[in-house]
Amino acid sequence: MQLFALGLNHHTAPLAIRERVAFRPESLVQALADFVKEKPVKEAAILSTCNRTELYFATQQPQHAADWFAEYHRLALPELSPYLYTLPQRDAVRHVFRVASGLDSMVLGEPQILGQMKDAVRQAEEAGTLGATMHKLFQRTFSVAKEVRSTTAIGANIVSMAAAAVHLSERIFERVSDQRVLFVGAGEMIELCAAHFGGAKPKRISIANRTLSRAEALAARFGGDVLRLDQVGEALPGYDIVVSCTGSPLPVIGLGTVERALKARRRRPIVMVDLAVPRDIEAEVAGLDDVFLYTVDDLAQVVDSGLESRQAAVVEAEGIIDNRVDGFLHWLDSRGTVPTIRALREHADQLRLAELERAQRLLARGEDPLKVLEALSHGLTNKFMHGPTRFLNDADGDHRGDCAGLVQRLFNLSKDH
Repeated sequence: MQLFALGLNHHTAPLAIRERVAFRPESLVQALADFVKEKPVKEAAILSTCNRTELYFATQQPQHAADWFAEYHRLALPELSPYLYTLPQRDAVRHVFRVASGLDSMVLGEPQILGQMKDAVRQAEEAGTLGATMHKLFQRTFSVAKEVRSTTAIGANIVSMAAAAVHLSERIFERVSDQRVLFVGAGEMIELCAAHFGGAKPKRISIANRTLSRAEALAARFGGDVLRLDQVGEALPGYDIVVSCTGSPLPVIGLGTVERALKARRRRPIVMVDLAVPRDIEAEVAGLDDVFLYTVDDLAQVVDSGLESRQAAVVEAEGIIDNRVDGFLHWLDSRGTVPTIRALREHADQLRLAELERAQRLLARGEDPLKVLEALSHGLTNKFMHGPTRFLNDADGDHRGDCAGLVQRLFNLSKDH
């Protein structure tokens, strides 16, 4: 039985595809039961978040997993295949370790994914699909994630424009959780920013965009609401942080609009982050009191200061993960000898019990205890040595040397004996 990981994520599939294969939380336990029941899968867990849907499972026939995945979501496999990856055992284990450690996240080093993976494990336990192998896999996974986060600076430095936007907002507002955030646009950069700000759990998140369907899809991921782009001016006073990144050739937020918003806010400060090129927010807005306007160049300075340190942390984290993958695979390989070890112990115990019963009978007849102990020790020795001795005596001439070497290693004997 081998371990595999199959799925898609923000690296391989657009949001429109990711939405179609997400598992609803209330249906996940039943989905797991169906997956294990209908296909030759022994153990399984499913991780389904806004950025990834992945099946982790143990089987000898991994090709059936993709069929089940597509069928469950009522998609044709050829439609889904371009976005899917299937990782065999070593790659699968490494992938699970990297995901839990935040190295495969849209927001590098973010901690939320670890909690989501723990939820996935709890659901697998509830479904009864988590056997000994995968239980051990996730035990090791959580241990690795803890080691990465506690011994490296993977989450300590800012290496993206989105993270820098949150950082600069926190300079003005002590807690983003107390603020209302408006995102203008719904492209990839806004998606990244929403992920970062969403982690801080602001009081309100809104998405304004020309195409409402795109805004609605993004807002649904973060429990937000949507606005039409032409409603931004009227709604602006209700927001403390505004992040804008559209493809408009002209500014979408002008000086007059911001002046009116400040007046309605009674001069309460507002942070504005303009990630668009060309700019979405008129440059003159920076001159207004109580407005803290940051551009792409401002954020780039913050990013540059943390990039070198974070890259070093990533290298260190990858080294930890590679080492721990080797350790887990060694444990997995050793499980193949477990039946033999168990049988060997049972055989030895049977020999022990037989000699013990014989000794007890002799003692009951009044035999000398010292002679009984002597006989017991000789009996155990003879019986334990019978197998190896016969193995050596029965060895063919061409293989006798190899057999002798094997027994020497097995019993830690020196060649001089």
